[in-house]
Amino acid sequence: MIKKILFWLECSRIFSLPMTLLSWLVIFIYSLKNGGNILNGIVALLGISFAHLATNLFDDFVDYKKLTDNSQKCKCDYLKEGKTTLKEVLNVVLIYCALASLAGLFLFIRCGMPVIVLALIGGIITLIYAKLSQKGFSEIAVGIAFGPLLFEGVYFVMCKEFSFVVLILSLAVVMFTVGLLYVHTILDFEGDVCAHKKTLVYRIGDKEKASKGVFVVYGLAYLFTVILAVMLKNYFILFTFLLLPLVFDIYNSLKTFVCGDETEEFYFRLFKPRNLMVYYSLLISVLLFF
Repeated sequence: MIKKILFWLECSRIFSLPMTLLSWLVIFIYSLKNGGNILNGIVALLGISFAHLATNLFDDFVDYKKLTDNSQKCKCDYLKEGKTTLKEVLNVVLIYCALASLAGLFLFIRCGMPVIVLALIGGIITLIYAKLSQKGFSEIAVGIAFGPLLFEGVYFVMCKEFSFVVLILSLAVVMFTVGLLYVHTILDFEGDVCAHKKTLVYRIGDKEKASKGVFVVYGLAYLFTVILAVMLKNYFILFTFLLLPLVFDIYNSLKTFVCGDETEEFYFRLFKPRNLMVYYSLLISVLLFF
């Protein structure tokens, strides 16, 4: 049983879960500083995590039908190797959604109707994310789900109110999550073109130009970071600028990547924006706490 659970967690790309856990940690700590309810915050984390895993797996469910020879070797490999079936994938997606719904129901009972509205928005994004990603809107969907929706949602269930400061905080942190997704679509560029998956990078039409877009994504992240520091009058937050060299490292690694390289080469580059997101979230959490 444990082996099967671990298999499905791997298929659901659990390696991407730190962007959920760390985003939650940032707003959890900020909410605690404002007298937030700990139990509600933890239950919110469980619901958000299951929704995240459901989105990852359902994205594979949709993408598998359109895979081409130009796709990355690691893309949907568990399906290509016959380790499971599309029907089983869909069943696990439904289990994830059911568990997320249970967390939502618990929070609705404790916090009221706004939880239902937030959960519905999150549920809709989960269900249509695969379609949005094929039209070039995946970055927007992720930006909403892991930014304002997650941060304002957690803050509301913990503190029973919404906050403009939380909105700015969410925009600063979520741009690092968007950066991870954006890098992923650059790495998948050739396969997405052949599959006619119209990601943002596909719409840009040039992989080299798209690679320079990482500076736009992370530039916005640091712009919101500066605004947040001014609003909170907490200029220690600006210590996050020490991570800027990692942005240039990400850009340089993209310039040397060739689609179709070994799986290790793909993940070597993909883990760079993930690690940057982890470092930024941990650092800003500490700076907000103290």
